[in-house]
Amino acid sequence: MANLHERLKNTPYSNQSFATRPSRITMFWRRCVIFQIYQFFALNLKIMRIVVGGHS
Repeated sequence: MANLHERLKNTPYSNQSFATRPSRITMFWRRCVIFQIYQFFALNLKIMRIVVGGHS
C-alpha cells in the first residue's frame, strides 16, 4: 500500500499534484467588484509613490 502511495505522490498529473480549490470566502473576494476597484487604486497609489520618489 505504501508503494502505491509513493507512486501516486510522484506521478505527474495525478490528482494529488494539482492545487487545492479556493475557499468560498476567497472566491467571494476575487469576484467582488468593489474590492477589486479598491485593490486597483491601492496598487496604483503604491506604484506612483515609488515612481515619484525615484524622480526626485
